[in-house]
This record gives sequence, structure tokens and C-alpha cells, in this order.
Amino acid sequence: MSSLAKAGWKFLFGGQGLSLRTGRYFGESILVGAVTGVVVVGFRYLIGLAKDYIMEDLGHHRFLTHLAQGQILSPAKCLEDIGDWHRWLMLVLPAIGAVLGYLLIKLFTSVEHARGTGSAIWAYHNANGHVPAAVIPVKGVASVLTVGFGGSAGYEGPVTLIGAACGSSIGRLLNLTVRGRRILMAAGLAAGISALFQAPLAGAMFGFEIFYSSSDIEYENILPSFIASAVSYSIFACFYGWHPLFEMPACGYENGLRLFPYFILALIITYAVRFYISFYNATEARFKALKIPGFCKVALGGLATGVIGFFMPDILGSSYSLIDASLKCGYGHVFEDYAPVAIIGFLAFFFVKTVATAFTVGSGGSGGLFAPALVCGGTLGAAVGLIFDRLLPASFGIHPAAFALVGMAGFLASAIRIPMTSILIVAEISGNHALLLPAMWVCGISFWLNSGWSLYRTQLHCRESSPVHRG
Repeated sequence: MSSLAKAGWKFLFGGQGLSLRTGRYFGESILVGAVTGVVVVGFRYLIGLAKDYIMEDLGHHRFLTHLAQGQILSPAKCLEDIGDWHRWLMLVLPAIGAVLGYLLIKLFTSVEHARGTGSAIWAYHNANGHVPAAVIPVKGVASVLTVGFGGSAGYEGPVTLIGAACGSSIGRLLNLTVRGRRILMAAGLAAGISALFQAPLAGAMFGFEIFYSSSDIEYENILPSFIASAVSYSIFACFYGWHPLFEMPACGYENGLRLFPYFILALIITYAVRFYISFYNATEARFKALKIPGFCKVALGGLATGVIGFFMPDILGSSYSLIDASLKCGYGHVFEDYAPVAIIGFLAFFFVKTVATAFTVGSGGSGGLFAPALVCGGTLGAAVGLIFDRLLPASFGIHPAAFALVGMAGFLASAIRIPMTSILIVAEISGNHALLLPAMWVCGISFWLNSGWSLYRTQLHCRESSPVHRG
């Protein structure tokens, strides 16, 4: 090779070849993103089928939902619909779906390997990035059965584990080292969130921020997560569009005095997260202590969720209607005509969603805690925003919807210990990037004050605590 050719090679590839430096895991990350994107498209299709044919056609959920009728809390409407047999069917559907999902996991994979994001984190630290390939179809279908039948949980936790299984399986197929398998597992985890949440940048950050409860991150996962997330999101968007997951009216941050009410919101979020985590852990412990078969536990949890949903149908399923209502709060909707009722309604939805999620997932049901945390943060933020809108002078320019969005970010940052991801994910899913500053403020405060609290007990404190980096 001539000296000129050598110089060109060194300029392009750093002198050691593409596979050794510049492009390490580049091609593999593209493959992980492509496979995960296709899998998530299929997963999203199953979600749509369950929503259309089970929740809506069979259970008439869209007709029973108060928010769909322009009322955030309507005891009178509850009594009016009491004779609808579809409503009585929704009483037992969550239990049926939870049992079917549990039995599917029990038959075809280990329950410990299929607990969602917590299982993915554990596999990264303790199992050399090994997530069984069987998790991909089994966890997907089990979660659709659980949440699609009305269980109060989310799809984002399961899709995290599904993406991690895609990355781990590709790493084994390519016979990569343990380090390479962990990196691809994290890239798949990021790609799953990126696609289903339609939030590529936040999804990429999730892939290197989720593993620790402190502000530590996995540096070697950064570039593979970016690559896999970009590919996965692009494939998903080709089928389901390039628009944000939710819509909200335009509102921003134009008054420095608003830092004070946002500080109060951060304090409220801090203690609300402690309630959310404590109640979930206590409920899970109670179900584990029961001396009955596992399918009976999930049936009890599903039945309890159905009873709650009988009176408040909006808490069934993923409850994205609550996020929609929160992000449009204060903009002339029917249920905003009487603010005190709206405040009580949003607070009630926060507490009831917390309880229903603990029964669904804490009993052993297949579903995620990520989306319910978003719902709880949004409803609580909307209630606080409505209160400040009534108490503070008009010069503050309080937007209740802005408090809902920032509340979602703060709740995620504090409960799941992902402050950077939280700041960006609410901006991407709403299409509103004008509230980054208050989101930073609230996420920073709530994350700092809740040090030592985490929804995922498999998270370790920092890199020094992980077997991956020991020695």
C-alpha cells in the first residue's frame, strides 16, 4: 500500500480499521434497530386489535369513558350507565386477560425473565446481557392480553424487555463477546422505547441512563443506542406516522416568577412518587405472601382493577385518555367549566390509577409501570396547575396544561431515576419543546429529593456497584 493510500486509510478509519474503532458495533446496532422496529410494529398492531375488538367492541369502553363524554368526574353518569351489560362485562375482563397472560408466560418462559424493565436491568448487571428470545413473542402477547382486556398497566415496560431480548438474541447469533451482547441488549432496549413512544432522542438516552438510580450512566451504550433508536423509530413511523404521540395547545415559559409554583409542584411530585412506590411495593408484598396459586393472585388483582374501573372506566388499560385530558386542561373543555370539580377529578384519578396499577402489576400481571407513572404525573400536575391558576394573579400566566406536562417529566425522573430521558420524552411525545426549562427545574429537584427511592429495585446505585464493572 502506497504512503498516500495509508494516509487516506488512517484519515478515514483512525489507522486501525472501521471494525476496531470508528464503527465498533455500528452495523450490529443498525441490525438491532431494524429488527426491534419491525417487532414493535407487530406489537403495536396487536395492541390496536385488542383495543378495537376487546376494550371497545366487546366492552364498549369508549362509551363508558367519562372523558370521552366531556366530563372528568361524573357520579351521576356512573349511575346512569349502570344498566349497560357491557359495563358489567368490563368488571371481569381485566381478570380474564391477566390470567391468560400469566399462564402464557408460565408455560413458555420464566416469570423472572419476563417482569419487564426490571428484568432487563437485572439481565444487564447479572446475566451477561442474556435475555431469552422466547420473551419476544410471549411477553408481547401476554402484555396485550393483560392491558388489552383492561388491566391498569402500560405497554412501554414490556416493549423495553422485548427490545432488550432482540438485542441480546442478535448478540448471541453473531457470537459477540459478553460486553458486545450487553451493549446490543441496551441498544435494543432503547430502540423499543424510541419506536413505541415515538421519541427517538429520549429512547436513546433511556438506553444508557436506566441502569442506575444515581446520575451515573453507561457510557459505552451511548452511540449504539443512538443508532438503534434512529433506525427503529424510522421503521415504526413509516407505518404509524411521524406525528407526536399526544397533542397539546401551545404554551411556554415566559415568566421567571413561575419558578416558584413549579418548585411547589416539584415538592408535591416528590412525595406523590413516594406514595406511588410505597403503595406498589406493599401491594406486591401482600400478593407474594398469599398462599394461593399464581393465577389466582393475578385473577384477584384483575378483579380488583375491574371493580375500580366499573366506577371510573378511564383508569382501565393504558389510560392515555387521562394524559390527553391533562395536556388540554384549562383550555375551555366541558369538564373545565367548574374548576373545583376538575381539580378533585384529576386528584382522584391520580390516587385511583396508583391503586389499580398496583393491583394489576403487583399481583403478577404482565404490564409496565412506565406509562402509569406518566398518567399519574400528568393528572397530578394538571390538578396543581388548576389550583395555581385560581390562586395566583393573571400576570403569572399559569397554564394548567404546562403543569401537567412538567408533572409527567418530574414523576418519571423521580420514580424511575431517568432525569435526562424524562425531560426529553415529554417534549417529544407532546411536540412541545418550549417547556424544557421548567422540566429541568422540576426534574432536578424531584430527582435529588428522592435519592434512594426507585420503582425498579434491580437498578444499582452506580457503576461501581455493578458486577459488570467490578475489578
